[in-house]
Amino acid sequence: MAHRSPARFLAPLALVAFALALFIVVTSSETGGSGEPSASPSTGDEQTAPTGEDGEDGEPRKEHKGPRFYTVKPGDTPSSIAEKTDTPLDDIERLNPDIDPQTLSPGTRIRLRR
Repeated sequence: MAHRSPARFLAPLALVAFALALFIVVTSSETGGSGEPSASPSTGDEQTAPTGEDGEDGEPRKEHKGPRFYTVKPGDTPSSIAEKTDTPLDDIERLNPDIDPQTLSPGTRIRLRR
């Protein structure tokens, strides 16, 4: 009987290992690496653009003095962008309803404030 190549067994194992690694990477990026879905917890001190009205607590709303747009970089997620720019995640999602967070691609320009 002819000698069989070990590649006959290693190739399928490599394919399975790659698929498992890809699954782990995709899952951890969706959860922010913590195992739990990523979401920005509300701290109560978020700044919003002024609307001319008082906030819920009766105080005037604070003006957000950051940039109006952000260009997505490789590896960015909506929650990481919110942290980098000090913009509430809810505001980013509200101002960019046409952008799918799962398919953010580098170079995409998103609005942070009005």
